[in-house]
Amino acid sequence: MRTISRLSIIFLLIGLASCTPREVVKIPEIERPPTKGWVEEGLASWYGKDFHGRPTASGEIYNMYGLSAAHRTLPLGTIVRVTNLKNGRSVDVVINDRGPFVDGRIIDMSYGAARVLDMVEDGVVPVRVEALGRDPSYVKTVRVMDGGEGDFVVQVGAFLDPSNAERLRTALSWSYPDVYIARASVDGRTYYRVRLGSYKEKASALNLADRLAEEGYPVWVTRSNQ
Repeated sequence: MRTISRLSIIFLLIGLASCTPREVVKIPEIERPPTKGWVEEGLASWYGKDFHGRPTASGEIYNMYGLSAAHRTLPLGTIVRVTNLKNGRSVDVVINDRGPFVDGRIIDMSYGAARVLDMVEDGVVPVRVEALGRDPSYVKTVRVMDGGEGDFVVQVGAFLDPSNAERLRTALSWSYPDVYIARASVDGRTYYRVRLGSYKEKASALNLADRLAEEGYPVWVTRSNQ
């Protein structure tokens, strides 16, 4: 029979502890449309050069000439067909950002997609949005950096430009009311970090991080003092 050392027993106990069920923190359920077969009608707008080159909610850099769009609730990576109800023209785009930030509108088209729909001059047009499916590559992996001290938090982005952080904070606040911006100075530069929650247990932060990663957000679980 193989002899088990005291150190091996310690590691075994640690492993068993890590396999215990996560502490479940009650997170409000969010009603999200399915990623296939769902249809919505309303007003569409478009956004262009003011956001060109800036990071989107998915972490991608916005290309105003590409075929993409922003939606408030569809999971990032959802592919939708948008039809301009004024002229019947359609375009397929991927949802890689959050918006619109103006009440009464259901989708924000990239400039490139707006040109296909012939809606650039109109600015705002009635549309039908139909979900066709989802690109699975948009589902993210949760990254964990738990060195240091302090409670566990979920970080969704860190920006040098505070307006980028505020835009993401606003978009997340539609579904997650405890989102906030934490400033940090690193090597003489100020970063604006978009974060959610404050948990004593790592498992609680992971519960939230898993949901955000499934929605398509790049997320970290880290310590509040990092």
